[in-house]
Amino acid sequence: MSESPAANPLLARHRLPPFAAIQPEHVLPAVQTLTQSNLAALDTQLQLLQEPSWESLVEPIEQREDELSQAWSPVSHLNSVANSPSLREAYNSSIALLTDYNTRMGQNHALFAAYERLAGGDTYQQLTTAKQTAIQNALRDFRLAGVSLPEEAKQRYGEIQTRLSELSNRFSNNVLDATQGWFKHITDPEELAGLPESALASAARAAKNRNLDGWVLTLDGPVYLTVMTQADNRELRREIYTAYMTRASDQGPTAGQWDNTALIEEILQLRQELARLLGFANYAELSIAPKMAQSTSQVLEFLVELAQKSRAQAERDLAELREWALTERGVAHLEVWDVPYYSEKLKEARYEISQEVLRPYFTLAKVLDGLFLLNKKLFGIDIKPQDGVETWHPDAQFYVVERNGKPVAYFYLDLFAREGKRGGAWMAECRVRRRTSEGLQLPVAYLVCNFNAPVGDTPSLLTHNEVTTLFHEFGHGLHHMLTQVDVAAVSGINGVAWDAVELPSQFMENWCWEPSVLKSLSGHHKTGASLPDDLIAKMLAAKNFQAAMMILRQIEFALFDFRLHMEYGTAGFPGVQALLDEVRREVAVLVPPSFNRFQNGFTHIFAGGYAAGYYSYKWAEVLSADAFAAFEENGLFDAATGERFLREILEKGGSEDAMVLFRRFRGREPDISALLRHAGIQV
Repeated sequence: MSESPAANPLLARHRLPPFAAIQPEHVLPAVQTLTQSNLAALDTQLQLLQEPSWESLVEPIEQREDELSQAWSPVSHLNSVANSPSLREAYNSSIALLTDYNTRMGQNHALFAAYERLAGGDTYQQLTTAKQTAIQNALRDFRLAGVSLPEEAKQRYGEIQTRLSELSNRFSNNVLDATQGWFKHITDPEELAGLPESALASAARAAKNRNLDGWVLTLDGPVYLTVMTQADNRELRREIYTAYMTRASDQGPTAGQWDNTALIEEILQLRQELARLLGFANYAELSIAPKMAQSTSQVLEFLVELAQKSRAQAERDLAELREWALTERGVAHLEVWDVPYYSEKLKEARYEISQEVLRPYFTLAKVLDGLFLLNKKLFGIDIKPQDGVETWHPDAQFYVVERNGKPVAYFYLDLFAREGKRGGAWMAECRVRRRTSEGLQLPVAYLVCNFNAPVGDTPSLLTHNEVTTLFHEFGHGLHHMLTQVDVAAVSGINGVAWDAVELPSQFMENWCWEPSVLKSLSGHHKTGASLPDDLIAKMLAAKNFQAAMMILRQIEFALFDFRLHMEYGTAGFPGVQALLDEVRREVAVLVPPSFNRFQNGFTHIFAGGYAAGYYSYKWAEVLSADAFAAFEENGLFDAATGERFLREILEKGGSEDAMVLFRRFRGREPDISALLRHAGIQV
């Protein structure tokens, strides 16, 4: 028996999610009710449908899909930012229902035929570009969902998708549990030598939260990075590295407890079966079907070329680090857990700069002020906090985005790490911009990071890397929020080719290196002074320190991901770990120890949307660097260039082909030279 909207807040219409009212027991009944009613309504719609038009075919479906999205979006969000055993159970149960629902929608041949009739009908040419793109994308997605498969194959497709959803969710949960299931309790302050005051205060608070004396170090991202770059204690670095790099695996201090090894094998096997079912040679071919890249060979050639152009400099950088560690610190052999630490020390020695030297200047409030001011200069938008809006945690805030005094979008901001919140940083959709019978529905975004919270009288202080992360996610948010497309399927980031979706986010990172922007972002938490010119000069001098090594690290991940999804199951496939080892021998200048199980925590490809698509980060970075070069050429705050980027990239969303939009903005095809120049790589 279905629940009534009065009894279940997920079934009632709300302008914004009623987070306090949403309970785990509401989730499964709401998903059951909405998926069942949507499928029943679709059957009735198709039976009554005569000559399909946008209004008679697409609009009713979009309305129902939006109702389902508005119910599911806060549930999915809460599962990431306020995880609990009961919510996780409800979420897991619902995922299976949603996967089955999406499969049934994608394999509905009568619906597919109706879309084909609409695409071939007289009214199609009168439709807007956005509507035409939405229809063509839908037809492509029907085919990729196996709409034309024989009935037995369709059934198998559905079984595979359901199982993959379950496995991906388990993979993500295992990583979260493994991250939060280990900590290091320390009572001797000498073991923590080198750690900054902010890290010590956070560690003391973590100990207090566990009713322990002293300090507690966890595997949360900010803690891990601080220990690896700042802790003088080599044994502590080794211990933290080992715990972090063996999460959810058969190795390390929690070996076998949340092991993802078997899940990886089953995920890969099912993905390859799915690809072959749809007529592709491997999952990599299936993955790029809706992307900008034209072939698997094009992706591999792109990655190999970038690796070749970066390798010589990366080797020089590592040799230089080893020489410095030997002559200056007497370290004859650098282990992988030594490299971040001595890299930071060499950087400090050479440039008199470090993340910790910069941290006191980047108070969160000041960074947000500077970020919002930049967006006003570039895109003419005003961003203001809005009180009285219900959130899921006291740390979360709500903002309105205005242009010419009128709201164009809203977003939630949740920036601090805490128990029950998954690591990393992301943007997610709360509401999508679309035209409804009541008028225009404005977009709403979730923007999430994991920074250190304020401690006592000390405000939240960010490293420059964290400032860049915030700008990155805000770029995704701009793509979602500033769209002018009213068709949900291609509004904002929807419908954007996955290997172009990082363009606005990586574009925004560039501004974190501009002196005038750095001035506006910074204000020392004690004196209020902005970053002095000498520190900015040192930052810029150090900007490309070991950049080639970092590029190779990303290429290592991307090549492993892509080859894994191309080669798994073939006669020559050596095994997951062996393939990663092979890629590292070919690409990496520093090979990790044999116990490293990076793949077991690689949520991007096993629990996210980046399977055979991790290359997208570098692919889109070519686009973003070249896009930023237009501002370098025309003037950083040139109004016409900002307006053109807004109009051709941000406002258009997925309504047109990504390459067409880029060419319209830039006036030509993308060029890799800007990326290499920004990274300081001489070719």
